Amino acid sequence: MNVTLTLNGRQVTAAVEADDSLYTLLRALGMHSVKCGCETTNCGLCTVHMDGKAVLSCSVPAARCDGHAVTTLEGMQEEAKRLGECLAGEGAEQCGFCAPGLMMNVFALAKENPHATEAEIDAYLAGNLCRCSGYVSQRRAVKRYLESMEVQP
Repeated sequence: MNVTLTLNGRQVTAAVEADDSLYTLLRALGMHSVKCGCETTNCGLCTVHMDGKAVLSCSVPAARCDGHAVTTLEGMQEEAKRLGECLAGEGAEQCGFCAPGLMMNVFALAKENPHATEAEIDAYLAGNLCRCSGYVSQRRAVKRYLESMEVQP
């Protein structure tokens, strides 16, 4: 079957199999920021935005994205640059494997709760596994990013 979606602002039509996930489709379309570490919705590496909401692309059937807007990190380069600077500034970038999924969740958090407390940040990002950072530096970076958003025009 064919699905048509808006991917990072561009309309795309692609053939999908009935059992394809959105993750599989996005990787086939060259969206290499979308990673999969578990295929069980436990790691957060495959997080993308669907109609502006964070979703785990490994759990969304590709057929369900027909007619919807999907955004990956490739479509958010300006925001990614600013958040990347905050992550690097706090020593939170480490190996970077988890960074795209983490970033997509942070962008959703910034939209939904731009004045999040540390406890709210922790709760929001609980599904993002990172084997390198210990999370404290990530929390500092997210707080720094949210504060930087307050001073942006």
